[in-house]
Amino acid sequence: MTSEIHNVTVDCANAYEQAKWWGEVLGLPVHPDDNPGDPECLVLLPNGIQYLFIQVPEKKAVKNRLHVCLQPTDVTRDQEVERLISRGATVFEDHRRPDGTGWVTLLDPEGNEFCVERSAAERAATS
Repeated sequence: MTSEIHNVTVDCANAYEQAKWWGEVLGLPVHPDDNPGDPECLVLLPNGIQYLFIQVPEKKAVKNRLHVCLQPTDVTRDQEVERLISRGATVFEDHRRPDGTGWVTLLDPEGNEFCVERSAAERAATS
């Protein structure tokens, strides 16, 4: 017997704004049934997994125990980091190395950690 991931859930202060921000990052729309002020909002990923944002009353207090890692599809890691910063992300930890390997841990607008890794093309060029 096995299980599969149905959704990844993020607690947040504003479910619609977080879903909208992540939808823009991923190039995907917020679910058409979701509206500003809704306590739960979805971004449907192409593989069928749902990225679910649920409004909670408390603020984020500690480091995430689980986070997503992004891999750019058509730009470099560094270009994607700059794009995300321009959209409101902030650098939390920079693990880029002089040889071009490594990743950057960013914070979304509500302070949730996520990483940006090298693109597949960057990985292939250094392997």
